[in-house]
Order: sequence, then C-alpha cells, then structure tokens
Amino acid sequence: MNKIAVFDTKPYDKEWLEKLGTNYKFKFIESKLNNETVGLAKGCQGVCAFVNDEICKETIDQLYDLGINIIAMRCAGYSNVDFKSAFGKVHVVRVPVYSPHAVAEHAMALLLAVNRKIHKAYNRTRDFNFSLSGLTGMDLYGKTIGIIGTGKIGQTFIQICLGFGMRVLAYDLYPAKNTDLEYVDLDTLFKESDIISLHCPLTDQTKHILSKDAFSKMKKGVYIVNTSRGALIETEALLEALNDGTVAGAGLDVYEEEADYFFEDMSGAIVKDDMLSLLVSKPNVLLTSHQAFLTNEALENIAKVTIDNFDEYFAGECLTNEVCYHCQSGKVIENCARKESGRCF
Repeated sequence: MNKIAVFDTKPYDKEWLEKLGTNYKFKFIESKLNNETVGLAKGCQGVCAFVNDEICKETIDQLYDLGINIIAMRCAGYSNVDFKSAFGKVHVVRVPVYSPHAVAEHAMALLLAVNRKIHKAYNRTRDFNFSLSGLTGMDLYGKTIGIIGTGKIGQTFIQICLGFGMRVLAYDLYPAKNTDLEYVDLDTLFKESDIISLHCPLTDQTKHILSKDAFSKMKKGVYIVNTSRGALIETEALLEALNDGTVAGAGLDVYEEEADYFFEDMSGAIVKDDMLSLLVSKPNVLLTSHQAFLTNEALENIAKVTIDNFDEYFAGECLTNEVCYHCQSGKVIENCARKESGRCF
C-alpha cells in the first residue's frame, strides 16, 4: 500500500481522503510543505499539497532525493510550484475543476454582503442597535459587472449575474469560444463597470492586473470582488482606492500575502502585516479566509480527483491532470512527451 504525505492538513481533508482513499496509507501533516518541512515525507511514495505550500526548487530537489516523484495538488491553482525545477524529476498533477458553483456562489455572497452592508448590520443587531444609518446599498439590477477570467468559474458567476439582471462585460487573454459573451479590452471594462470580479489564474501576465493605474481608470464607487488569487490585486493600490472613494467596497476571499495567515487561527497573535490589518479594519471591506471552495460537494470532488490522480500515477497510466514546465495550461504542445506516453516526461 502506497503511503502519501498530506501537507497543510485540515480536518475536512482527512475526512474525505480517508473516506475515498482506502487503498492508500496517509500521513497527515499540519505543517505547510516547504524546504524545511519536506523531510517529514520520508518513507512516503507521494505528496499531496495545497495552495499555500512552497514548492520551490529546494523542496522539489529534496523530494526527488527522497525518491518521491509525484506531487498531487488538491486545488486548481499551481502558481506556488516551480515547474521548471520539477520537470524531469517530479510529476505535478492538480484538480482542475472541483465545484465552480462553490466559488461563484461565494463571490456573489461577498458582493451582496459588502454592497448591502450585511456584515455591519449583523454586528449592530447583536448589540441591539437597529439603526439603518450607513447601511444603504445599490440595486444590482441593471448594473454593469466586469468579469476578468471566463473559465468555468467565471462563466458560472456570469450566469448568476445575468439572473440578477446585470449587464456583463468580459475580459480574458483566451476568450471562451462559442459563447455570446461581450468581450472588451481591459480599459473599457475598467471604465464602464460598476463592479469588477476576478476569476482568472495568477500568472506573470495577470499579477497586479488591478494596479494603481487600473484603479485610476475605474468609475468612482466601483465594487471589487476577488475569489481567485490575492496577487491579482496590488494591495497598496487597493487601499489607496478605498481611501479616496474610487472603490466603494471590496469583497475578498484572498490576500496577496496570505500564506502566513490564512487557514490558521491567528486570533491570539499580533499580526505584523500592516496592509492586512488595514484591510480588516475598513468597514467597507469584507475579507474571508480563502473559503470560497469550502462546500461538501467541492471537498468530495477534490478528494476524488486527487485519489484518481494518484491511482493513474502508481498504475503507470496517462496522467490526465498533469501540469508541467512546457504545458502549464495542461494542454499538450507539439514536442510534449504526453503525445506518446500520456506523461510530460
């Protein structure tokens, strides 16, 4: 029976992996995977990692020295993986789709809550303060929302927005085919949108796609929603835009420097990240802890696909969800070994 080291383990990870992965022995590790903790995987044949683990060159080299040649990311994103170092040594697989509805619905929940000040109203009424002062929002009906990223999650969120009677503008480096989406350039999206929601992966092209320059092009009073990756937004620029009123409110499930804080109970600690402290303190910012994926349906799908990925690897089969240095999109390129072997190397 192959043994798998599961890093950054939470109770729900253990529950679903044990339920669906009965043909494996799991070593559950609370610490994040990095070049200092990688030794905990000694004696294992595979590693399961998550979104904030540090899978750098040093980590990969140590895994390779331990005889571990498979990393299964139990998430869709993989911006924390050094694929150049992994190529030829360690196969990296992921869960490309787990529940686009989970993330899209959370994005709408953030938008509704920050627009209608639900978080403020909740805190008030717990103190028996039933004043309506300062709780005014806007109708979403008839408003224009700009969607950056039109993959499965983005398109699911678009359907929700259309159900609210909103006009949708879309931007994507690789526009979806066979749709009637209204694609525009970024400047047009910034200029015309009452709300902007991010649903794209973090790449060199999308890092800080919402920058100081981008905020300068937006309508006064725009709302920002981000359930994708924190570094899509330049945090300092967002704070400036919140301070000068360019941004009326922000619903965020991710943060640019979240790795040291998110998924952990920091209530008894002094948080030394000044920008995070400022975001949390603002009444027109609603910050959740990267929980958009957290539904029973999504957790089951994540565990199932992760187990399927391990099954394919140990059976010597094609790796359906492999991502590598040459084809980070998961698509086979002309000179990729996947054409013949079903694996990138």
